[in-house]
Amino acid sequence: MATSDWDPRQYDRFKELRARPFWDLIGGLGDVASGATAADLGCGTGELTVAAAERLRVASMVGVDRSPNMLAQAAGRSTDRVRFEQGDIAAWAAPGDHDLVLANASLQWVPDHRGVLARWFASLRPGGRLAVQVPYNHDHPSHLASIDVAHREPFVSAMGGEPPPDPVASNVLAPEEYSELLFDLGDPDPVVHLRVYPQVMPTSAAVVEWTKGTSLTRFFARLPDDVHEPFVDAYRRELLARIGDRAPYFYAFKRILMWTRRPE
Repeated sequence: MATSDWDPRQYDRFKELRARPFWDLIGGLGDVASGATAADLGCGTGELTVAAAERLRVASMVGVDRSPNMLAQAAGRSTDRVRFEQGDIAAWAAPGDHDLVLANASLQWVPDHRGVLARWFASLRPGGRLAVQVPYNHDHPSHLASIDVAHREPFVSAMGGEPPPDPVASNVLAPEEYSELLFDLGDPDPVVHLRVYPQVMPTSAAVVEWTKGTSLTRFFARLPDDVHEPFVDAYRRELLARIGDRAPYFYAFKRILMWTRRPE
């Protein structure tokens, strides 16, 4: 039987590195009026959701995630201004009454970004803001090595002959396409940045622990539990063959950050 849910402990092993683009996203918003209504789509364990609600002084924020394991962690962080609910961020929409919608490292997991962003944009009240961050490192060996291993035996057969594609490669648009999309939605001056985050790992093998908490989860959802470790071992060998066994290792991680505002 395959385990299909996320592991919050594995995800949080690098939570300081994962938090940095989130706070850059928040910082790019500038001042947010106190009393705002906000949503954090793909909230995970909720730790950053609560911290953002406090920093931005919003009146209410809902964190949305589809992972029961992540939401179990988030439940204990609920406050008088923050609540959490299970939901599909791809289908999420509100009746044009939100001052702020955030999505940090979550949009890449769903397809049709043009349709999804249009729904999120329409959920804003006039003057409301949307801030989104997605990884853009689909061409890094950390991603390419896992795809190569997934197409080898016994793993490819264990996944029914069709390993799941890389969602970053399949779903994420180029930075300029997001800029054009946000302009077409009605923002005359959208801001879209491509940034390389310098993630210094103790060793190059530590990259495996990073991907175990994110991109490898799609394979774990399809593989029987007793094949998870053999897959990780094969991936580690392939990755180190490509990037070398070094200490420390500079993991150059590309991300797209974007900010837009619904016109008044």
